Amino acid sequence: MPEIKKLLVANRGEISLRIMRTAREMGIKTVAVYSEADRNSPHVHFADEAICLGPPASAQSYLLGNKIIAECKRLGVDAIHPGYGFLSENADFARKVGEAGLIFVGPSTEAIEIMGSKLAAKQAVSKYNIPLVPGTEEAITDIEEAKKLAVEIGYPILIKASAGGGGKGMRVVENEAEFEDQMNRAVSEATSSFGDGAVFIEKFITSPRHIEIQVLGDQNGNIVYLFERECSIQRRHQKVIEEAPSSVVSPEMREAMGKAAVGVAKACNYYGAGTVEFIVDQDLNFYFLEMNTRLQVEHPVTEMITGKDLVREQIYVAEGRDLSFKQEDLIIHGHSLEVRVYAEDPQNNFLPDIGQLKVYQRPQGPGIRVDDGFEEGMHIPIFYDPMISKLITHAETRTAAIEKMVRAIEDYKITGIKTTLDFCKFAIQHEAFRSGNFDTNFVAKYFEPSQLIPEFSAEEQEILAALAVRFMEKKQKSIVSEQVHQSEKESAWKKRLN
Repeated sequence: MPEIKKLLVANRGEISLRIMRTAREMGIKTVAVYSEADRNSPHVHFADEAICLGPPASAQSYLLGNKIIAECKRLGVDAIHPGYGFLSENADFARKVGEAGLIFVGPSTEAIEIMGSKLAAKQAVSKYNIPLVPGTEEAITDIEEAKKLAVEIGYPILIKASAGGGGKGMRVVENEAEFEDQMNRAVSEATSSFGDGAVFIEKFITSPRHIEIQVLGDQNGNIVYLFERECSIQRRHQKVIEEAPSSVVSPEMREAMGKAAVGVAKACNYYGAGTVEFIVDQDLNFYFLEMNTRLQVEHPVTEMITGKDLVREQIYVAEGRDLSFKQEDLIIHGHSLEVRVYAEDPQNNFLPDIGQLKVYQRPQGPGIRVDDGFEEGMHIPIFYDPMISKLITHAETRTAAIEKMVRAIEDYKITGIKTTLDFCKFAIQHEAFRSGNFDTNFVAKYFEPSQLIPEFSAEEQEILAALAVRFMEKKQKSIVSEQVHQSEKESAWKKRLN
């Protein structure tokens, strides 16, 4: 059985730090990689060794798989953990890691390939009686035939890129008249984003919830599910707030979704940590969406309610060990929330707001966790995802976890850039969220940028009014003084001219 003594983390920022901390606890030496833009990042200083891969652009640094592998061989590294993003779901990279005699801390190349294609994934899981959204089983090649299928499925329908993610190559079609134009747009976007123009269609769920199941498997066929995460608060099809467990999932539904997720994992002989995503309609029917063959951004909420360190388990599995626990050992402890703190301006359509962290002070206290990769004074680079950190709370009940999160957001001091903190505070205090009656349309339904403009009490308004009067008085005095000064200068000039 191989033992990992030295681990390279092929990533950056908060996820690199998070992985390295567990590795250090396990007595494993760590190697960081970084671009020139990340030279002073905390993950670089935390690691035992660090390698500069190249210029800031990902294609010239973090995506250089061959260079990363070569550095591993030079430094005597045993294994590579890809984190998420970058090379984490690149089957070719995973294959090359194995061919180089290194351990890839993740699933098999075959599992990545199958689940990397939404169509291949649907075909693989169809043998396991897993609920699927009504739609096509193969890529669309004949538009006229696809139109007929769309009518059979029933509008509205969704056109999706087979190799897609993050909302790219995705189009909602309300009626037949829009079909051809939206199809061409989806194919074009899929081709430019993924180099693969294959698309398929499925029924569009009008009020969907996004609920996912964390799975974990070893190389000996043991697979467990670590309950669900609710990820329905999104902007631009990307998650902003997550929680575990979901407020609408009953024990019976949880078991059914868990068993379905295990079936998905078995369909590709999965091992390591993975996430099976489901779309849930307004009647709480769930349908398989896709599988992410890596650690998820939102994995901390699962760790908080189960007490399991998913990175530690990933490393054990990569070494060939059996899972350290069974399904019956898993119990939900309390409730956990995670908000993603992005360098974005919610009052300007969530556009990135890159700049310097002039003040950066983390919240503290029992049940509060901050996974980040920045320090005060650092700049948020424009080259990567603008996420600053993940703020996580844990408490005995959902209500207590929400209240703890409100306090943590208020205590999180960040100046120099706009962030999503105020939006997250607005969202978790909204009646729709607190009642659990929300879906992925939350932002469109309930959020207006003006709602983040601070409201002042009567006393505060009086103070502001007094300050305004004082400011205007000072400004008026300044104007009068300037006029007197100018008049005196003009008089002096006139005397000199005379």
